[in-house]
Amino acid sequence: MDDLQLCIRAAAPEDLDRILAFWRTAAEGTSISDDRDGVGRLLARDPEALLLAEESGDGTLVGTVIAGFDGWRCHLYRLAVHPDRRRRGIGSALLTAAEERFVRLGGRRGDAMVLDGNERAHHAWRAAGYTRQHEWSRWVRPLTD
Repeated sequence: MDDLQLCIRAAAPEDLDRILAFWRTAAEGTSISDDRDGVGRLLARDPEALLLAEESGDGTLVGTVIAGFDGWRCHLYRLAVHPDRRRRGIGSALLTAAEERFVRLGGRRGDAMVLDGNERAHHAWRAAGYTRQHEWSRWVRPLTD
């Protein structure tokens, strides 16, 4: 990670606007719940699920990952690193923190939601030791208008 010093911590409600702005810059695509209400509900339900990577010293937000555990499965969402800070170990540090969280909670396997067309993410997930599971497809239905 050259000279970059990181602090990884759980997000707090006062981080919501900063996180949403960060995702507009660093994350690929958006979801129906990528808004203040959706992320606020995540933090209320599981305050340790959304991990932030910040530069030590000035607290600049440089990465995020959601490490959600429902008691049965470990799900990873929104692994995002600021475009100017990529390839410096931030994503790896976030994944390590997420995986350690899963192990503490009794999780056995992590899975990641990755857009089919996001080739850069495919490479990053492969490099982290994840493999594509071809026999599964995601089926969705919005529950609200």
